[in-house]
Amino acid sequence: MTGETHESWWIASTPETSFPAGDPARTEVAVLGGGIAGLTTAYLLAREGRRVTVVEAGRIAAGVSGYTTAKVSIQHNLVYADIQQRHGEDAAKQYAQSQTQALQWLRDTVTSEQIDCELEERTSLVYTETDDDAEQVEQEVEAARAAGLDMRLVDQASLPWSIRAGAQLEGQLQFHPRKYLLALADGIVAAGGRIVEQTRALDVHTDRDNPVVVTDHGELQCEDVVVATHYPFLDRGLLFARLAPYRDVVVAAAIDEKDDPGIIAISTGSEPGGTHSVRTAPYRDGKRLLIVTGGQYKSGTREDVESVYDELAAWTTERFPGGDIVYRWSTQDTSSVDRLPMIGLLPNGGDHIWVATGFSAWGMTSGTLSGLILNDLVQGRRNPYAELYDPGRSTPRASAAKLVKENVEVARELVGGMLRPDLTGMDELAAGEAGVFLTRKGRTAAYRDDSGVLHAVAARCTHLGCTVRWNNAERSWDCPCHGSRFDHTGKVLHGPAVDPLEPHDN
Repeated sequence: MTGETHESWWIASTPETSFPAGDPARTEVAVLGGGIAGLTTAYLLAREGRRVTVVEAGRIAAGVSGYTTAKVSIQHNLVYADIQQRHGEDAAKQYAQSQTQALQWLRDTVTSEQIDCELEERTSLVYTETDDDAEQVEQEVEAARAAGLDMRLVDQASLPWSIRAGAQLEGQLQFHPRKYLLALADGIVAAGGRIVEQTRALDVHTDRDNPVVVTDHGELQCEDVVVATHYPFLDRGLLFARLAPYRDVVVAAAIDEKDDPGIIAISTGSEPGGTHSVRTAPYRDGKRLLIVTGGQYKSGTREDVESVYDELAAWTTERFPGGDIVYRWSTQDTSSVDRLPMIGLLPNGGDHIWVATGFSAWGMTSGTLSGLILNDLVQGRRNPYAELYDPGRSTPRASAAKLVKENVEVARELVGGMLRPDLTGMDELAAGEAGVFLTRKGRTAAYRDDSGVLHAVAARCTHLGCTVRWNNAERSWDCPCHGSRFDHTGKVLHGPAVDPLEPHDN
């Protein structure tokens, strides 16, 4: 793959933010994380007169929310039949109602605030090309209709290939997520809120019943804390044992407007190559940008990610022969073991630490919903959907199998990473190569950059100690246990880890 820009289109097409780094201060509500969940929560609280400070480790809207495919849809693949089976028909109805409320709030906010974010209405489609999943698609339509949605079963679509069966839902949306989120950030500041960037939250402790956020720029005293860091960095409540991090690769191709299928679509995953997601966006020179997602894998379990991009690019150019791939990027999602997001009080965190996580790749509506729910809860108001998404819920029947599977894999990685045969000959690495070696300082993750400089860091993830693996596409060290990611110098790229990998000078 040559000629592509290795960057998210959403970030490449918008200016970088420049909010100052934080210094010790006091606020009423500290919102940790500047993605869609954190910014929506802060926006709503600030609009109600609360003193809010958003704390972002990097730049706002430049983490997971800056690498999303940004489909604002309540059709989350085959979700309604799954929730109905796991949690019951009432839960599926509540899920449909709450996600619909979030979509409508986003639409109304874009209209009322006149936000220029390329909002477009689209029909949404979940489809299969094979007989294997046709019955599941039919069951999804039945469950969605029982949940109150006007979903229809179809056997054809405006895609340039045939489908066996599809679940179709009108009135869904797509937009430019970063343009939207930067407008929310402006609204936070206009309402008296504060945003600090390049400030990493390291811990939260309690002082006289009030939480204090410890950052790498000092302490921030507050009355409530919202942890909206995508994957919670606080281990209290053991949420990490109920979450699974996955990565998807994305390629974006410039296509003629006449080749735009005009829908947002995702396959069920039974086809060769797994799940593929398709949408388009305005581009330039009279073209549309076709954004295709696929190649999902558990974070930290693939070293040759370049081949995943190659496979997705081949699928894209086969299905859209006139497309010219111009961008590529990768995104990380966090799934909950019982399919429902976790929004509410952090278990074992006291009465003033709140969390939003586990959006299972559908963060545009679930992140927005997090803001709506948390705004009510922080303000002491009842929210009709709080119980459904309560992070402290106990759902053994709905989550037992997935919970066991994910944690067995974590245990295997924790032990296997230490027992895996060590490579020797770190000094023999060629430019662009990386590996894990046994050195006098222990297990060392080493990478030689294109200029020939060797970068060596501890191979032990600073979260819970699993052995990291090299990602040859993003040139990062990724943890297979809980999805922490580090650049080649050991700097944290993605939590739950908050501390960098220790340098190993050899």
